[in-house]
Amino acid sequence: MGGGHGLYQTLVAARLSAPESITAVVTVADDGGSSGRLRRELGIIPPGDLRMALAALASDDEEGSLWAQTLQHRFGGTGALAGHAVGNLLIAGLTGILGNEQAALDKVAELTGSHGRVLPMCNQPLEIEADVAGLDDDPRVIRPVRGQVAVATTPGTVRRVRLIPERPEACGAAVQAIEAADLVTLGPGSWFSSVIPHLLIPGIVDALNATGALKVVVLNLSAEPGETHGFSSERHIHMLSQHAPALRIDRILVDADTIPTAAERSYLERAAAGLGATIVYEDLRTEDGNGQRINKHDPSKLAAALTGLYREARGGGASD
Repeated sequence: MGGGHGLYQTLVAARLSAPESITAVVTVADDGGSSGRLRRELGIIPPGDLRMALAALASDDEEGSLWAQTLQHRFGGTGALAGHAVGNLLIAGLTGILGNEQAALDKVAELTGSHGRVLPMCNQPLEIEADVAGLDDDPRVIRPVRGQVAVATTPGTVRRVRLIPERPEACGAAVQAIEAADLVTLGPGSWFSSVIPHLLIPGIVDALNATGALKVVVLNLSAEPGETHGFSSERHIHMLSQHAPALRIDRILVDADTIPTAAERSYLERAAAGLGATIVYEDLRTEDGNGQRINKHDPSKLAAALTGLYREARGGGASD
C-alpha cells in the first residue's frame, strides 16, 4: 500500500520474496504533471502512481522489460505531449475503450506479464487538503493548502491532512485483497500524500484491522523536504495514530542506522506501542558504487527483512 517511488521499491522487494501473489493498492490523489493533466481533462483516476506500480511488477523477460521501459518513457519537446508518460496515456486510452480504470489496469498487466495486480485504493480521483502552520508571521496561524503537489512542497509544517471528498468508499477489490493477504505493507513514501491517505478511507482501515495478515509499516529513511521537513521518526508514527486512531499494526520496520541512540529508540518504541506495534531494526539502505549509504531502500535488503518478519510471525525459522 502506498504510491510513487516508495511503493515501487516495495513492489520490487515483494517480487524478490517470490510470493504466490502480489497486489498493489495505490493512492489516487496526484494532481501534478502528466497525471494531473489527464485527471483534469478526462475526469479519470490519476494514472501516474498506478503506472509506476505496473512497471515495478512487469515480467523480467525481454518483453516485460520492454513494456516496463515503455510505460515509464516520457515524451520530450514542447508540444501537447511534452511531459506525458506513455503508460499514463495508455491507461487513459484503455479506460476510454474498456469503460473503466480497473479493466485498463488489468489489460496493461497482461501486456507486461505482471507479477501481480494493481488496484486503486478508491475508484474515484481524490484531493488532499492539509492544515499547514508557518505560512504567516504568526506560527500559530493554520492555513488550508489543497492539492497533493502543494502539500508535498509546502514551506510550512503540515499538521493534518484530509481527503476531498471525505470518507470516500474504498475500492472493493482492494478491501478483499487486504483481508485475504498474508502480509500487508504500508510505506515507505511521501507520508502525507502517499501513505496517510490510505488511512483516511474507513473501508481500508476496517480491512486492515480485520485481516489476519502480518501488518508492517516501513518507515521512511529520513524526513522529506516540504511536507515532513524536520519530522522525527517518532513524529511520523504519531501522525499515523493521529489520522487513524483505530488502526492497529504489528511491526514497524526501521533502518538501523536511522535511529542510532538508545534514547531515540525508546521514544520510537513508545510511539509504536500506541498502534499496538513493535519496532524492528534492520539494515535497509542502498549503497552507491563507492560503498556510501544513500537515502533509498535496497529492495533485496527490504525483501530479506520482510520475509524474516513473516516467517517469525508464523512461527518458522530463518531457514524455513
